[in-house]
Amino acid sequence: MKVNMKPIYKLFFTLLITCSVLSMLPACEKDSDGGTPVIDYVRITRPESSDSLLVGASQGQLIAIVGKNLGQAVAIWFNDRPSRLTPTYITNTTILVRVPSEIPLDITNKVKILFNNGYELLYDFEVQISKPRIDGMEVEYVKEGDIAVIRGNFFYEPLTVTFAGDVEGEIVEVTDNEIQVRVPPGAEPGQITVRTNFGEEKSNFWFRDNRNMLIHNDPWSGWWGQSNVVDASDPLAINGNYTRITATIGSWGWTEWIGGHEDALSTAHNLPDDAVLNPQKYVMKFEINTLKPYNGNRIKFMIGQVNSPDPNWDNEPYFWEPPFDTKGKWQTVTIPFNEVVAKYVTNWGVRPQGYGVKVWFHGPGSLDADIAFDNLRVVPATLQ
Repeated sequence: MKVNMKPIYKLFFTLLITCSVLSMLPACEKDSDGGTPVIDYVRITRPESSDSLLVGASQGQLIAIVGKNLGQAVAIWFNDRPSRLTPTYITNTTILVRVPSEIPLDITNKVKILFNNGYELLYDFEVQISKPRIDGMEVEYVKEGDIAVIRGNFFYEPLTVTFAGDVEGEIVEVTDNEIQVRVPPGAEPGQITVRTNFGEEKSNFWFRDNRNMLIHNDPWSGWWGQSNVVDASDPLAINGNYTRITATIGSWGWTEWIGGHEDALSTAHNLPDDAVLNPQKYVMKFEINTLKPYNGNRIKFMIGQVNSPDPNWDNEPYFWEPPFDTKGKWQTVTIPFNEVVAKYVTNWGVRPQGYGVKVWFHGPGSLDADIAFDNLRVVPATLQ
């Protein structure tokens, strides 16, 4: 007699599955023993650093909450911001969860966990939100009433911007990476300060930096460029008189723009000895506005020896190469001073007689120039 084995196999596999499920029940009961939830500590999630305990964590960081009777957690908040719980990352003793990136409105420095029976567990834990960071400004010279643009990170509202002179600007627009602020009356040369609920930062540069000015045109002095000076009453002006060149400059056409010998410059003694001896600690800055793109030829800079004995005009100057286009707006340019003087040879060093300055065009390609320029200065790269 032939026996049909299919029902027997079916019954066998049914019993096997049932036994497997039953064998898991004690573990499930152990995973939810009904005791009061407790947090023992919080640690980072890297296994090799599991003994590194945390009292706070930064935005977006993955953490492990370790304790007892945590398996029935259904929701979690850091301050007043919820985070998403993933069931597979929850056991009776551990919850893996990511700190929210959103900025809290109500800072309690607490974690709150809600369980399926309505129980709420509170635990002291700080979300470490970064204080503002100031990287720079679109342009460091902005007139009273005009809008200054500050760039950086962690610009979380509400915030304030305070200028030297202890005057606060009107906030126009804010993103995490940029502040637009109206420059108030009474703003003076110096650092700016950005304050949020999470700290404050002072700029590592001066707004309207008037230190160590080499070219400022107030009044004009020098050998070259007097005809290019535009009066401070011009709407384009940002800091008194400025210089503007409007000319067609041919390829390799030698066109002197600004500057002069030290005997002719009222600013000849404004370059600090320390900038000459330690150029890596300084930057050269200026404001420029390309009303037409700087897209050809070449702008050269020379500070120090600018006439007899002549330096090697082809090799020693600093070449500020095109292209560059501010699209009709002023912009601050920053160049490490050690790069500016890297190829200087002729009589470079501390000069008791002062320093000449020369800025001119000489390079390949023609240029239809319409460029405004102001505030050539050499200032510390960082503030102490």
